[in-house]
Amino acid sequence: MKLKTAFLVLPSVVSGEMMSEGYRGYGLIGHGISMYYPTCAYACYGILKGYQLKCSDGPTTSPECYTTDDNFLQSLAYCIHTHCAGVPISDIEAYWAAYIPGRLPGQPSPKEPYSVALLHADPPPDRVIESGELLNTTTLVDEDQYLAAYNSNSYYEQMEARQSDFGLVALATGAVIPILLSLLRFVPFPKTIVSRFYAYVIDPPLFCHRHREPVLGLFIMPTRGQALFIAYFIILNVVLSCVDYRLVIPNFWFPSEHDQLVFYIANRTAVLAFANLPLLVLYSSRNNFLLWLTNWSHTTFLLIHRWIAIICTLEACVHSLVYLRIYVARGEYEYASAFEYWKWGIAATVVMCAILLSSILPLRQKLYELFLATHFVLALLALLACYHHIYFRYENQWGYETWIYVAFGVWAFDRVARVARMARNGVRTAYVTVLDDDYVRVDVPGLAVAYGHAYLYFPTLTWRVWENHPFSVMATPAPSLAPSISVVAADEKPKFNASSTSSSSPELAPAVIPEPFPSYPEPTKSYPEVSSSSSSSSSSSPSSYTPGLTFFIRTETGLTASLRKLCPGSASPSAPAPVAVLVEASYGTSSLLEQLRTAPAQKCVAIAGGAGIAGVAPLLRRALAAPRDGDTVAGPARARLFWGVRSPALARSALGASGVAAVHAAGGEVAVGRRLDLRAILEREVPVGPSPAAPEHEHVTVVVCGPDPMADEVRELVRERALRGASVRLLDEAYSW
Repeated sequence: MKLKTAFLVLPSVVSGEMMSEGYRGYGLIGHGISMYYPTCAYACYGILKGYQLKCSDGPTTSPECYTTDDNFLQSLAYCIHTHCAGVPISDIEAYWAAYIPGRLPGQPSPKEPYSVALLHADPPPDRVIESGELLNTTTLVDEDQYLAAYNSNSYYEQMEARQSDFGLVALATGAVIPILLSLLRFVPFPKTIVSRFYAYVIDPPLFCHRHREPVLGLFIMPTRGQALFIAYFIILNVVLSCVDYRLVIPNFWFPSEHDQLVFYIANRTAVLAFANLPLLVLYSSRNNFLLWLTNWSHTTFLLIHRWIAIICTLEACVHSLVYLRIYVARGEYEYASAFEYWKWGIAATVVMCAILLSSILPLRQKLYELFLATHFVLALLALLACYHHIYFRYENQWGYETWIYVAFGVWAFDRVARVARMARNGVRTAYVTVLDDDYVRVDVPGLAVAYGHAYLYFPTLTWRVWENHPFSVMATPAPSLAPSISVVAADEKPKFNASSTSSSSPELAPAVIPEPFPSYPEPTKSYPEVSSSSSSSSSSSPSSYTPGLTFFIRTETGLTASLRKLCPGSASPSAPAPVAVLVEASYGTSSLLEQLRTAPAQKCVAIAGGAGIAGVAPLLRRALAAPRDGDTVAGPARARLFWGVRSPALARSALGASGVAAVHAAGGEVAVGRRLDLRAILEREVPVGPSPAAPEHEHVTVVVCGPDPMADEVRELVRERALRGASVRLLDEAYSW
């Protein structure tokens, strides 16, 4: 009966209403924060606090009353003395001074120290006064009640500390495992074994043959390697949600083990959801330190980000629904729902569900600009709602807000780094040229350091100045696009310097893939000028070229359509139109790309489709680059380009007539207006064993950048070659959002 009464009286203590104020904690429970130390003292206090004191005002007892009532202080001191053997006196005195009559900051201190109150408890009490009666003398505590109170405090704190441990496991492994797996690339395994491993375990889609192309237009099928990590994280969260619940009866707060278990599950899923928030933000960040420490792509991290978002939201839903069931079963729903922490908790769960629904792939694709804005706002609201949920419930006593602080820290670092990247480049002028009905070319003169891909902001095109799009960087010597410069006529082809290209050369000429801008010490460099409409096809004159960035963009709706509208008229190519641009760069480095430059026997087969030429061209340049000072490489890698492009204007703008000829002379192919025979290309370029052209077992890197169906076909064909014994690796230059 006593335990049943205690259960009915104390549910508010368990759920947090009476714990909403207290000393601020730093860290996590079990890691810097102790809830009930010494546990024996808290158990004594929990029992004796239920008595009426002489200074009580009806059912209410003030902090001042607890700190001045002799019978209460002496009974508490004697209970601590008899139950806290082995606890240092200094710890007991510290507890006595800080936590009696409770955890409230600024509360009065007991009128006398613990040791003095214990001396005054003489003679020792010899009877137990019934709970709820007036405490008019010193009393012993009921041992059954003491055991129940001790179990409540001790096991609850153990569960909270274990939840902190489990949250740290989820956060730490999510950050460390990618790094550890990436370190395996430095182990000198035989390349044929590595190729087979990737063909079986890493590169293929989990099911069917689609990875880049959405399945049913609804979701992206992960590769087997990605699926393994996603499965690990799902299993980890399920296991951590289900194991190591320590249930005990008698218990001052719960009448049964079932009630304990339900409550602990609700708290466990909440802590795991909070622990996943920093990973959720980290994996979505452009400035993700894991991108710098691993060979995983941003596309992979974004895919895992979506799965962690699902896990995190499901855990938040379980937490909310279980607590809803608890309060409804007790008949306390209206009472609980009036509290601020309850409202903020519901808001956080609803917003997280809204984020998932608004992130469905078809919506992201059709309403990209709207998705960018709403995703940012909803994510920020979710984090703020989580923080206020914890603040109004515990006021930062127990460290739950630490998870949210870490998430905000990761988010802030990414945003500051974005601004720093843009500030480094400043406000630039871009020149937009319409190539045909599908493509435009954007040149940004004067930028020398950029690679991979960049995010472009065009603040004067729309009032939504935050909108940005990622584009692959094709770093080329860009012409000085001053208004007075002559423009290539629609029926003429640009002329490029191909004097260093031999028709019999087995290599792709460096003239096709220009030198990187940082290698130019001069601010400008002289190159042959493109022919003007009034020049003969064979004439050229010197002109000044400046380092710059070139982007080939396929225009659709939204911001890219606005770029096309800058160029009036129907001429293709059009006159360059200036527009202000902010360049956030550079992103997209990969350790595999560095291998293309440092491996002496490396062969690179680059397959591009459409504007994907911008993604593979810098890779080819790296493969062909001469060794730099300090390198031990004897010579550059061999490289071939195979480019399928529907737009003749895009082909002329990207390579020029001489460049196309150089590609073919090197053994590559530029297929204008037709599909590449990918199977024939890979069967020829990726040998399954030694050949007369490659007497040793040649290792080949296949780089693909282009439309989703083409990339998936290349992925499957590379896998087939690897399973037949070829030493080959696939690098899929894709960007997902």
